[in-house]
Amino acid sequence: MGSLGRALYTVGFWVRETGQALDRLGCRLQGNYGFQEQLSRHRTLMNLFDKLPTVAKNVFVAPSAALIGDVKIGARSSIWYGCVLRGDVNHIRIGSETNIQDNTLVHVAKTNISGNVAPTIIGDKVTIGHSAVLHACTVEDQSFVGMGATLLDGVVVEEGAMVAAGALVSQNTRVLSGQIWAGNPARFLRNLTEEEKAFILKSADNYSSLAEVHAKENTKSFEEIETEKLLRKKWDQQSDDYDSHLGIVREKPAVGILFDDKVSLKVA
Repeated sequence: MGSLGRALYTVGFWVRETGQALDRLGCRLQGNYGFQEQLSRHRTLMNLFDKLPTVAKNVFVAPSAALIGDVKIGARSSIWYGCVLRGDVNHIRIGSETNIQDNTLVHVAKTNISGNVAPTIIGDKVTIGHSAVLHACTVEDQSFVGMGATLLDGVVVEEGAMVAAGALVSQNTRVLSGQIWAGNPARFLRNLTEEEKAFILKSADNYSSLAEVHAKENTKSFEEIETEKLLRKKWDQQSDDYDSHLGIVREKPAVGILFDDKVSLKVA
C-alpha cells in the first residue's frame, strides 16, 4: 500500500502541475482579455485588470485566502484562512511581520467622505484579529486590532495603539498611540499597561513563527506525511502528566529518518 500510495501521490502531483502550467499558458495567450470560469475555482492570488498582488517570498498566504488586485505584502507577514484583501478601486499595503487573522476583510474606497484618496495601509508588526473589517483606513506599526472589530473610512490607529474586540471605530476617528478604544461607537477606554504593550509585540512575533509552521505543513512531501502519521499513531494519547501520576516512565518518542525509500526510527 505504501508503494501504491506513493505512486498515486506522485502521479496526482504531476497532473496538477501540468494543469496549472496549461492554465498559466492559457492566461498569457489571452493577454489582457478577461475570461469567465465555467466552474467555481478558488485563486489565492488574482489580478484585476492591470493590478497584480505582490507578495514577498517568505509570506504565508493560506490556501483559502484571497488577494485581489493592487495588494502588496511585506516580508514574514501572514494572511490566514478565509481572509479577503480586495484592492480594486484603490491599493492595500501591508508591512513586515504583520498578521491578518482568519476571516478578516480588508477593502478600500476610491475616495473617503472628505474627498481624499482612501487606500488601506497597515504597518509593520501589526496584529489584526479574527473576523475584523478594515475599510479605507490606516493602522500604524506595532498596533493591535481585536477580533470582530470594524474600522471605517479615514480611521487612523496610531503606532502602539489597541482597538478592542468587537469595537466599531467611526469614520475619520484617530486612535492615539498608547491608548485602547472600545465600544460601539468606539471611545477612549484607558491607556495601555506595560504588559499590554509587550503583548502586542509578542503577538506579532508569535504569529510570524506560527505562520512558518503552517507554511511548512502545506509543502510537506508524501514521505514526510506518512512518517508523521506512523509516529502519531504509535505515540497517540500518551501523556507525560498522566504517566507521572501512575509512576510510569516511557521511552522518548521516536523520530523518523528517511533512508532512500525506507523509514527508520530512532529515539530522540
